[in-house]
Amino acid sequence: MYERLYDETERVNVRFIGMTTENARYDFGLVYTNMFFGKPLITCMQTGRSFLMCAEEAEDVDFLKRSLKLNDVEEAQALSEFFKVSLPHMSREAQYNE
Repeated sequence: MYERLYDETERVNVRFIGMTTENARYDFGLVYTNMFFGKPLITCMQTGRSFLMCAEEAEDVDFLKRSLKLNDVEEAQALSEFFKVSLPHMSREAQYNE
């Protein structure tokens, strides 16, 4: 038995981006939706890993390392710079009411 939490359908914008760094090639799909507090869903096409992230969170290099399972800090920093200018900025308001 399960309890359905939500079941929504919406038209979304999807942006596909291919890029390279000195060490690797990346192909990302960015899904812009009204769900998830407006944070884009980012999918790495090579690994299938997906995560939610806004421009402010892109500053957290350790978050990127964990999300993409990167070992190289410089690689994560390069992706951080890219995502900081490519993703929307989110307000700093509380996302959940206590």
